[in-house]
Amino acid sequence: MDPRLDTDLAGMPDLLGAVQDYAHDIIAGLDDRPVTSPARPPSSERLPTRGAGGAAALRHFGSRWAPGFSASAGPRYLGFVTGGATPAAVAGDWLTSVFDQNTITVQDSAASALERETVRWIRELLDLPDDVSGAFVTGATMSNLTGLALAREWVGDRLGVSVSAQGVAALGPVAVLSGAAHSTISKALSVLGLGRDSLRPVALLPGREAVDIDALRTALREQDGRPAIVVANAGTVNTGDFDDLGAIADLRDEFPFWLHVDGAFGAFAALSPSSAHLAEGLSRADSVCVDLHKWLNVPYDSGIQLTRHQDLQARVFSNASAYIGFPDAEPDFVHLTPESSRRLRALPAWFTLYAYGRDGHREIVERTIALARRVGRQLAEIDGVELLAPVRLNIVCVKVPGDPADLARRIAETGVTFVTPTVHRDAPALRLAFSNWRTSEADADRIVEVFRRVLSDG
Repeated sequence: MDPRLDTDLAGMPDLLGAVQDYAHDIIAGLDDRPVTSPARPPSSERLPTRGAGGAAALRHFGSRWAPGFSASAGPRYLGFVTGGATPAAVAGDWLTSVFDQNTITVQDSAASALERETVRWIRELLDLPDDVSGAFVTGATMSNLTGLALAREWVGDRLGVSVSAQGVAALGPVAVLSGAAHSTISKALSVLGLGRDSLRPVALLPGREAVDIDALRTALREQDGRPAIVVANAGTVNTGDFDDLGAIADLRDEFPFWLHVDGAFGAFAALSPSSAHLAEGLSRADSVCVDLHKWLNVPYDSGIQLTRHQDLQARVFSNASAYIGFPDAEPDFVHLTPESSRRLRALPAWFTLYAYGRDGHREIVERTIALARRVGRQLAEIDGVELLAPVRLNIVCVKVPGDPADLARRIAETGVTFVTPTVHRDAPALRLAFSNWRTSEADADRIVEVFRRVLSDG
Protein backbone atom coordinates (compact mmCIF):
# COMPACT_ATOMS: atom_id res chain seq x y z
CA MET A 1 0.00 0.00 0.00
CA ASP A 2 1.20 3.51 -0.77
CA PRO A 3 2.62 4.90 2.48
CA ARG A 4 0.40 7.99 2.37
CA LEU A 5 -2.69 5.80 1.96
CA ASP A 6 -1.50 3.64 4.83
CA THR A 7 -0.95 6.69 7.04
CA ASP A 8 -4.39 8.13 6.19
CA LEU A 9 -6.08 4.80 6.89
CA ALA A 10 -4.46 4.65 10.32
CA GLY A 11 -5.30 8.29 10.99
CA MET A 12 -8.80 8.26 9.53
CA PRO A 13 -10.51 9.43 12.77
CA ASP A 14 -8.27 12.50 12.91
CA LEU A 15 -8.74 13.24 9.21
CA LEU A 16 -12.52 12.99 9.43
CA GLY A 17 -12.48 15.08 12.59
CA ALA A 18 -10.51 17.79 10.81
CA VAL A 19 -12.98 17.74 7.91
CA GLN A 20 -15.87 17.96 10.37
CA ASP A 21 -14.33 20.96 12.11
CA TYR A 22 -13.62 22.65 8.79
CA ALA A 23 -17.15 21.97 7.51
CA HIS A 24 -18.62 23.39 10.72
CA ASP A 25 -16.59 26.58 10.28
CA ILE A 26 -17.80 26.94 6.68
CA ILE A 27 -21.46 26.43 7.62
CA ALA A 28 -21.21 28.73 10.63
CA GLY A 29 -19.72 31.43 8.43
CA LEU A 30 -22.26 31.28 5.60
CA ASP A 31 -24.09 34.40 6.80
CA ASP A 32 -20.87 36.44 6.53
CA ARG A 33 -19.33 34.73 3.50
CA PRO A 34 -19.65 36.70 0.22
CA VAL A 35 -22.52 35.18 -1.71
CA THR A 36 -20.38 35.31 -4.86
CA SER A 37 -16.62 35.13 -4.76
CA PRO A 38 -14.53 38.10 -5.93
CA ALA A 39 -11.44 35.89 -6.07
CA ARG A 40 -9.98 34.85 -9.41
CA PRO A 41 -9.54 31.09 -9.79
CA PRO A 42 -5.94 30.08 -9.12
CA SER A 43 -3.72 29.03 -11.98
CA SER A 44 -3.55 25.33 -12.62
CA GLU A 45 -0.95 23.20 -10.86
CA ARG A 46 0.76 20.07 -12.13
CA LEU A 47 -0.46 16.69 -10.90
CA PRO A 48 1.63 15.66 -7.85
CA THR A 49 3.89 12.71 -8.42
CA ARG A 50 4.21 11.98 -4.74
CA GLY A 51 1.05 12.86 -2.84
CA ALA A 52 1.00 14.87 0.36
CA GLY A 53 -1.72 12.94 2.23
CA GLY A 54 -5.28 13.81 3.22
CA ALA A 55 -4.52 16.40 5.91
CA ALA A 56 -2.24 18.33 3.57
CA ALA A 57 -4.87 18.13 0.81
CA LEU A 58 -7.44 19.64 3.17
CA ARG A 59 -5.10 22.50 4.10
CA HIS A 60 -4.17 23.14 0.46
CA PHE A 61 -7.81 23.14 -0.63
CA GLY A 62 -8.71 25.53 2.19
CA SER A 63 -6.07 28.07 1.19
CA ARG A 64 -6.12 27.68 -2.60
CA TRP A 65 -9.65 26.82 -3.74
CA ALA A 66 -12.14 27.47 -0.93
CA PRO A 67 -11.80 31.29 -1.09
CA GLY A 68 -13.21 31.16 -4.62
CA PHE A 69 -16.29 29.12 -3.72
CA SER A 70 -19.60 30.97 -3.48
CA ALA A 71 -22.00 30.86 -0.56
CA SER A 72 -24.62 29.17 -2.72
CA ALA A 73 -25.67 27.09 0.28
CA GLY A 74 -26.47 30.26 2.21
CA PRO A 75 -29.67 32.20 2.80
CA ARG A 76 -29.20 35.07 0.33
CA TYR A 77 -28.18 33.19 -2.82
CA LEU A 78 -31.14 33.84 -5.12
CA GLY A 79 -29.70 32.84 -8.48
CA PHE A 80 -31.39 30.07 -10.43
CA VAL A 81 -33.58 28.08 -8.00
CA THR A 82 -30.98 26.81 -5.57
CA GLY A 83 -31.84 25.38 -2.21
CA GLY A 84 -29.21 24.71 0.41
CA ALA A 85 -28.72 21.53 2.38
CA THR A 86 -30.54 20.94 5.64
CA PRO A 87 -28.41 19.61 8.52
CA ALA A 88 -29.90 16.14 8.19
CA ALA A 89 -29.38 16.18 4.41
CA VAL A 90 -25.70 16.99 4.92
CA ALA A 91 -25.40 14.05 7.31
CA GLY A 92 -27.05 11.77 4.77
CA ASP A 93 -24.78 13.04 2.01
CA TRP A 94 -21.64 12.34 4.04
CA LEU A 95 -22.85 8.81 4.75
CA THR A 96 -23.60 8.32 1.08
CA SER A 97 -19.88 8.58 0.44
CA VAL A 98 -18.98 6.53 3.49
CA PHE A 99 -21.13 3.55 2.44
CA ASP A 100 -20.43 4.14 -1.29
CA GLN A 101 -23.34 2.03 -2.53
CA ASN A 102 -24.04 1.50 -6.22
CA THR A 103 -27.83 1.33 -6.26
CA ILE A 104 -28.40 -0.67 -9.40
CA THR A 105 -29.65 -4.01 -8.05
CA VAL A 106 -30.96 -5.65 -4.87
CA GLN A 107 -28.39 -8.46 -5.06
CA ASP A 108 -26.03 -7.24 -2.32
CA SER A 109 -27.50 -4.26 -0.47
CA ALA A 110 -30.59 -2.72 1.09
CA ALA A 111 -29.76 0.58 -0.64
CA SER A 112 -32.28 0.02 -3.43
CA ALA A 113 -35.01 -0.66 -0.89
CA LEU A 114 -34.16 2.59 0.86
CA GLU A 115 -34.43 4.42 -2.48
CA ARG A 116 -37.85 2.86 -3.11
CA GLU A 117 -39.01 3.94 0.34
CA THR A 118 -37.77 7.48 -0.31
CA VAL A 119 -39.58 7.56 -3.66
CA ARG A 120 -42.79 6.55 -1.84
CA TRP A 121 -42.28 9.30 0.72
CA ILE A 122 -41.84 11.92 -2.00
CA ARG A 123 -44.91 10.58 -3.77
CA GLU A 124 -46.87 11.01 -0.52
CA LEU A 125 -45.34 14.46 0.02
CA LEU A 126 -46.70 15.57 -3.36
CA ASP A 127 -50.04 13.76 -2.89
CA LEU A 128 -49.52 11.53 -5.94
CA PRO A 129 -51.42 8.24 -6.34
CA ASP A 130 -50.05 4.83 -5.41
CA ASP A 131 -49.58 3.75 -9.03
CA VAL A 132 -46.82 6.34 -9.50
CA SER A 133 -43.30 4.95 -9.30
CA GLY A 134 -39.99 6.73 -9.60
CA ALA A 135 -36.22 6.75 -9.53
CA PHE A 136 -33.51 9.18 -8.50
CA VAL A 137 -31.54 10.96 -11.22
CA THR A 138 -29.08 13.85 -11.24
CA GLY A 139 -31.57 16.71 -11.56
CA ALA A 140 -34.24 18.31 -13.72
CA THR A 141 -32.36 17.89 -16.99
CA MET A 142 -32.08 14.13 -16.60
CA SER A 143 -35.57 13.86 -15.13
CA ASN A 144 -37.07 15.66 -18.13
CA LEU A 145 -35.00 13.54 -20.49
CA THR A 146 -36.16 10.33 -18.82
CA GLY A 147 -39.82 11.36 -18.86
CA LEU A 148 -39.63 12.36 -22.52
CA ALA A 149 -37.89 9.08 -23.37
CA LEU A 150 -40.95 7.28 -22.00
CA ALA A 151 -43.19 9.66 -23.94
CA ARG A 152 -41.28 8.82 -27.12
CA GLU A 153 -41.81 5.10 -26.52
CA TRP A 154 -45.52 5.66 -25.82
CA VAL A 155 -45.95 7.55 -29.10
CA GLY A 156 -44.22 4.68 -30.86
CA ASP A 157 -46.64 2.19 -29.32
CA ARG A 158 -49.55 4.16 -30.72
CA LEU A 159 -47.97 4.07 -34.18
CA GLY A 160 -46.97 0.41 -34.09
CA VAL A 161 -43.27 1.19 -33.59
CA SER A 162 -40.91 0.18 -30.79
CA VAL A 163 -38.47 3.06 -30.64
CA SER A 164 -36.31 1.28 -28.06
CA ALA A 165 -35.85 -1.60 -30.51
CA GLN A 166 -36.06 0.03 -33.94
CA GLY A 167 -34.68 3.48 -33.26
CA VAL A 168 -36.16 6.93 -33.54
CA ALA A 169 -35.87 6.94 -37.34
CA ALA A 170 -38.78 4.48 -37.45
CA LEU A 171 -41.00 6.92 -35.60
CA GLY A 172 -41.31 9.87 -37.93
CA PRO A 173 -41.98 13.43 -36.75
CA VAL A 174 -43.47 13.93 -33.29
CA ALA A 175 -45.09 17.16 -32.13
CA VAL A 176 -44.04 18.32 -28.65
CA LEU A 177 -46.41 21.08 -27.55
CA SER A 178 -45.72 23.49 -24.70
CA GLY A 179 -46.47 27.04 -23.68
CA ALA A 180 -43.25 28.11 -21.93
CA ALA A 181 -40.96 25.11 -21.95
CA HIS A 182 -37.77 25.23 -19.91
CA SER A 183 -34.50 25.08 -21.85
CA THR A 184 -33.84 21.54 -20.60
CA ILE A 185 -36.79 20.33 -22.66
CA SER A 186 -35.07 21.37 -25.89
CA LYS A 187 -31.85 19.80 -24.66
CA ALA A 188 -33.63 16.52 -23.91
CA LEU A 189 -35.33 16.49 -27.32
CA SER A 190 -31.95 16.95 -28.97
CA VAL A 191 -30.40 14.06 -27.03
CA LEU A 192 -33.41 11.80 -27.67
CA GLY A 193 -33.26 12.29 -31.43
CA LEU A 194 -36.67 13.94 -31.61
CA GLY A 195 -34.90 17.22 -32.36
CA ARG A 196 -35.20 20.69 -30.93
CA ASP A 197 -37.44 21.63 -33.87
CA SER A 198 -40.07 19.16 -32.66
CA LEU A 199 -40.90 21.61 -29.84
CA ARG A 200 -43.82 23.75 -30.99
CA PRO A 201 -44.61 26.75 -28.81
CA VAL A 202 -48.29 27.22 -28.00
CA ALA A 203 -49.78 30.64 -27.27
CA LEU A 204 -49.84 31.83 -23.67
CA LEU A 205 -52.61 33.53 -21.76
CA PRO A 206 -52.36 37.34 -21.87
CA GLY A 207 -49.76 38.58 -19.39
CA ARG A 208 -48.98 35.04 -18.23
CA GLU A 209 -46.51 32.21 -18.77
CA ALA A 210 -49.39 29.72 -18.63
CA VAL A 211 -50.55 28.04 -21.83
CA ASP A 212 -53.82 29.08 -23.44
CA ILE A 213 -55.96 25.94 -23.26
CA ASP A 214 -57.97 26.87 -26.38
CA ALA A 215 -54.74 27.36 -28.33
CA LEU A 216 -53.48 24.00 -27.08
CA ARG A 217 -56.72 22.35 -28.14
CA THR A 218 -56.29 23.83 -31.62
CA ALA A 219 -52.68 22.63 -31.83
CA LEU A 220 -53.75 19.12 -30.81
CA ARG A 221 -56.59 19.12 -33.33
CA GLU A 222 -54.08 19.96 -36.04
CA GLN A 223 -52.33 16.65 -35.34
CA ASP A 224 -55.27 14.88 -37.04
CA GLY A 225 -55.29 12.07 -34.50
CA ARG A 226 -51.53 11.50 -34.53
CA PRO A 227 -50.26 11.04 -30.95
CA ALA A 228 -48.34 13.97 -29.50
CA ILE A 229 -46.45 14.98 -26.36
CA VAL A 230 -47.57 17.88 -24.19
CA VAL A 231 -45.10 19.42 -21.77
CA ALA A 232 -46.86 21.38 -19.02
CA ASN A 233 -45.25 23.65 -16.46
CA ALA A 234 -45.68 23.55 -12.70
CA GLY A 235 -43.64 26.64 -11.89
CA THR A 236 -41.89 28.61 -14.66
CA VAL A 237 -38.41 29.92 -13.94
CA ASN A 238 -39.19 33.59 -14.66
CA THR A 239 -42.39 34.05 -12.67
CA GLY A 240 -43.31 30.75 -11.01
CA ASP A 241 -46.41 30.47 -13.19
CA PHE A 242 -48.43 27.27 -13.57
CA ASP A 243 -50.32 25.77 -16.46
CA ASP A 244 -53.84 24.60 -15.68
CA LEU A 245 -52.82 20.97 -15.29
CA GLY A 246 -56.34 19.68 -14.79
CA ALA A 247 -57.66 21.40 -17.91
CA ILE A 248 -54.76 20.03 -19.94
CA ALA A 249 -55.38 16.51 -18.64
CA ASP A 250 -59.07 16.87 -19.60
CA LEU A 251 -58.02 17.32 -23.24
CA ARG A 252 -57.03 13.65 -23.32
CA ASP A 253 -60.74 12.91 -23.61
CA GLU A 254 -60.49 14.46 -27.08
CA PHE A 255 -56.91 13.85 -28.24
CA PRO A 256 -54.15 11.24 -27.79
CA PHE A 257 -51.11 12.70 -26.05
CA TRP A 258 -48.60 11.99 -23.31
CA LEU A 259 -48.68 14.57 -20.50
CA HIS A 260 -45.28 15.37 -19.05
CA VAL A 261 -45.18 17.94 -16.23
CA ASP A 262 -42.01 19.87 -15.51
CA GLY A 263 -42.43 20.51 -11.80
CA ALA A 264 -38.74 20.93 -11.03
CA PHE A 265 -39.42 23.23 -8.09
CA GLY A 266 -43.10 24.11 -8.42
CA ALA A 267 -44.34 20.63 -7.57
CA PHE A 268 -43.57 21.46 -3.94
CA ALA A 269 -46.43 23.97 -4.00
CA ALA A 270 -48.50 20.90 -3.14
CA LEU A 271 -47.14 21.01 0.42
CA SER A 272 -48.99 24.15 1.46
CA PRO A 273 -52.77 24.57 1.66
CA SER A 274 -52.32 28.14 0.38
CA SER A 275 -50.56 27.05 -2.83
CA ALA A 276 -51.69 23.44 -3.35
CA HIS A 277 -54.36 24.53 -5.82
CA LEU A 278 -51.59 25.45 -8.25
CA ALA A 279 -50.49 21.82 -8.42
CA GLU A 280 -53.97 20.34 -8.87
CA GLY A 281 -53.89 17.92 -11.76
CA LEU A 282 -50.28 16.87 -11.13
CA SER A 283 -51.54 13.42 -10.18
CA ARG A 284 -52.97 12.94 -13.68
CA ALA A 285 -49.64 13.35 -15.48
CA ASP A 286 -47.95 10.45 -17.25
CA SER A 287 -44.53 11.63 -16.09
CA VAL A 288 -43.34 14.31 -13.69
CA CYS A 289 -39.97 16.00 -13.21
CA VAL A 290 -39.01 17.13 -9.69
CA ASP A 291 -35.66 18.62 -8.69
CA LEU A 292 -34.84 17.79 -5.07
CA HIS A 293 -31.74 19.99 -4.75
CA LYS A 294 -34.08 22.93 -5.12
CA TRP A 295 -36.94 23.25 -2.64
CA LEU A 296 -36.33 19.98 -0.77
CA ASN A 297 -32.92 21.43 0.18
CA VAL A 298 -30.73 18.39 -0.32
CA PRO A 299 -27.19 18.69 -1.75
CA TYR A 300 -26.40 18.57 -5.46
CA ASP A 301 -27.00 16.47 -7.41
CA SER A 302 -30.46 15.11 -6.75
CA GLY A 303 -33.60 14.90 -8.83
CA ILE A 304 -36.39 12.40 -9.23
CA GLN A 305 -38.36 11.16 -12.18
CA LEU A 306 -41.91 9.98 -11.51
CA THR A 307 -44.25 8.05 -13.80
CA ARG A 308 -47.26 5.79 -13.87
CA HIS A 309 -45.77 3.80 -16.79
CA GLN A 310 -42.94 1.78 -15.27
CA ASP A 311 -43.40 -0.87 -17.94
CA LEU A 312 -42.31 1.59 -20.62
CA GLN A 313 -39.47 2.76 -18.42
CA ALA A 314 -38.07 -0.74 -18.10
CA ARG A 315 -38.40 -1.24 -21.83
CA VAL A 316 -36.48 1.94 -22.64
CA PHE A 317 -33.71 1.63 -20.04
CA SER A 318 -33.35 -2.12 -19.70
CA ASN A 319 -29.72 -3.11 -19.19
CA ALA A 320 -30.20 -6.88 -19.15
CA SER A 321 -27.25 -9.22 -18.86
CA ALA A 322 -26.49 -12.54 -17.24
CA TYR A 323 -24.49 -11.03 -14.37
CA ILE A 324 -26.86 -8.12 -13.70
CA GLY A 325 -30.22 -9.77 -14.27
CA PHE A 326 -33.35 -8.99 -16.24
CA PRO A 327 -36.34 -6.72 -15.56
CA ASP A 328 -39.17 -8.30 -13.59
CA ALA A 329 -42.39 -7.02 -12.01
CA GLU A 330 -40.34 -4.69 -9.80
CA PRO A 331 -37.31 -3.84 -11.96
CA ASP A 332 -33.97 -2.96 -10.42
CA PHE A 333 -32.91 0.65 -10.90
CA VAL A 334 -30.32 -0.40 -13.47
CA HIS A 335 -33.34 -0.97 -15.76
CA LEU A 336 -35.08 2.32 -14.96
CA THR A 337 -32.62 5.19 -15.52
CA PRO A 338 -29.96 6.19 -18.06
CA GLU A 339 -27.23 5.41 -15.51
CA SER A 340 -25.83 2.07 -14.48
CA SER A 341 -23.39 3.43 -11.91
CA ARG A 342 -25.57 5.34 -9.44
CA ARG A 343 -24.61 6.74 -6.06
CA LEU A 344 -27.22 6.51 -3.31
CA ARG A 345 -28.72 9.95 -3.98
CA ALA A 346 -31.80 8.94 -2.04
CA LEU A 347 -29.99 8.92 1.32
CA PRO A 348 -29.81 12.72 1.88
CA ALA A 349 -33.49 12.97 0.89
CA TRP A 350 -34.38 10.09 3.22
CA PHE A 351 -32.52 11.83 6.08
CA THR A 352 -34.18 15.21 5.63
CA LEU A 353 -37.65 13.72 5.18
CA TYR A 354 -37.29 11.54 8.27
CA ALA A 355 -35.74 14.37 10.29
CA TYR A 356 -38.25 17.11 9.47
CA GLY A 357 -41.23 15.33 7.94
CA ARG A 358 -44.03 16.85 5.92
CA ASP A 359 -44.54 19.66 8.45
CA GLY A 360 -40.92 20.78 8.43
CA HIS A 361 -40.70 20.93 4.67
CA ARG A 362 -44.09 22.60 4.40
CA GLU A 363 -42.76 25.34 6.71
CA ILE A 364 -39.78 25.90 4.39
CA VAL A 365 -42.09 26.24 1.39
CA GLU A 366 -44.49 28.58 3.16
CA ARG A 367 -41.74 30.75 4.65
CA THR A 368 -39.87 31.19 1.37
CA ILE A 369 -43.11 32.03 -0.47
CA ALA A 370 -43.88 34.66 2.19
CA LEU A 371 -40.37 36.09 1.89
CA ALA A 372 -40.61 36.29 -1.90
CA ARG A 373 -43.84 38.25 -1.58
CA ARG A 374 -42.30 40.50 1.07
CA VAL A 375 -39.32 41.29 -1.14
CA GLY A 376 -41.55 41.75 -4.19
CA ARG A 377 -43.67 44.34 -2.35
CA GLN A 378 -40.64 46.22 -1.05
CA LEU A 379 -38.80 46.25 -4.38
CA ALA A 380 -41.90 47.60 -6.13
CA GLU A 381 -41.76 50.61 -3.79
CA ILE A 382 -38.33 51.63 -5.14
CA ASP A 383 -38.42 54.30 -7.86
CA GLY A 384 -37.94 52.77 -11.28
CA VAL A 385 -38.48 49.17 -10.16
CA GLU A 386 -41.54 47.37 -11.47
CA LEU A 387 -42.91 43.91 -10.80
CA LEU A 388 -43.37 42.24 -14.18
CA ALA A 389 -45.66 39.56 -12.75
CA PRO A 390 -47.43 38.88 -9.48
CA VAL A 391 -45.36 36.86 -7.03
CA ARG A 392 -47.38 33.68 -7.43
CA LEU A 393 -44.95 31.39 -5.64
CA ASN A 394 -41.27 31.90 -4.79
CA ILE A 395 -40.00 33.84 -7.82
CA VAL A 396 -39.74 37.63 -8.01
CA CYS A 397 -39.34 39.08 -11.52
CA VAL A 398 -38.63 42.81 -11.75
CA LYS A 399 -37.86 45.43 -14.34
CA VAL A 400 -35.12 47.78 -13.14
CA PRO A 401 -33.62 51.05 -14.34
CA GLY A 402 -30.75 50.58 -16.76
CA ASP A 403 -29.14 47.30 -17.77
CA PRO A 404 -30.30 44.40 -15.56
CA ALA A 405 -27.12 42.41 -16.21
CA ASP A 406 -24.98 45.35 -15.06
CA LEU A 407 -27.13 45.80 -11.97
CA ALA A 408 -26.89 42.07 -11.19
CA ARG A 409 -23.09 42.33 -11.46
CA ARG A 410 -22.93 45.34 -9.12
CA ILE A 411 -25.25 43.66 -6.63
CA ALA A 412 -23.08 40.54 -6.70
CA GLU A 413 -19.98 42.65 -6.02
CA THR A 414 -21.47 43.69 -2.67
CA GLY A 415 -21.30 40.05 -1.55
CA VAL A 416 -24.78 40.33 -0.02
CA THR A 417 -26.82 38.48 -2.61
CA PHE A 418 -26.76 37.00 -6.10
CA VAL A 419 -29.58 37.39 -8.61
CA THR A 420 -29.79 36.54 -12.30
CA PRO A 421 -30.76 38.59 -15.34
CA THR A 422 -33.48 37.25 -17.61
CA VAL A 423 -35.93 38.31 -20.30
CA HIS A 424 -39.65 38.22 -19.61
CA ARG A 425 -42.13 39.02 -22.39
CA ASP A 426 -39.32 40.71 -24.35
CA ALA A 427 -38.40 42.89 -21.36
CA PRO A 428 -34.91 42.58 -19.81
CA ALA A 429 -35.38 41.90 -16.12
CA LEU A 430 -33.94 40.43 -12.93
CA ARG A 431 -35.27 37.35 -11.19
CA LEU A 432 -34.91 36.35 -7.54
CA ALA A 433 -35.63 32.77 -6.49
CA PHE A 434 -36.33 31.96 -2.81
CA SER A 435 -35.88 28.34 -1.80
CA ASN A 436 -33.17 28.12 0.86
CA TRP A 437 -34.21 26.70 4.24
CA ARG A 438 -32.12 29.29 6.13
CA THR A 439 -33.52 32.47 4.56
CA SER A 440 -35.11 34.81 7.12
CA GLU A 441 -36.91 38.16 7.16
CA ALA A 442 -33.62 39.78 8.12
CA ASP A 443 -32.04 38.30 4.99
CA ALA A 444 -34.96 39.53 2.88
CA ASP A 445 -34.57 43.04 4.25
CA ARG A 446 -30.81 43.02 3.55
CA ILE A 447 -31.53 42.00 -0.03
CA VAL A 448 -33.95 44.91 -0.51
CA GLU A 449 -31.53 47.32 1.11
CA VAL A 450 -28.70 46.35 -1.23
CA PHE A 451 -31.02 46.96 -4.20
CA ARG A 452 -31.81 50.43 -2.83
CA ARG A 453 -28.15 51.23 -2.21
CA VAL A 454 -26.84 50.04 -5.57
CA LEU A 455 -29.64 51.73 -7.50
CA SER A 456 -29.07 55.00 -5.67
CA ASP A 457 -25.38 54.83 -6.54
CA GLY A 458 -26.37 54.84 -10.20
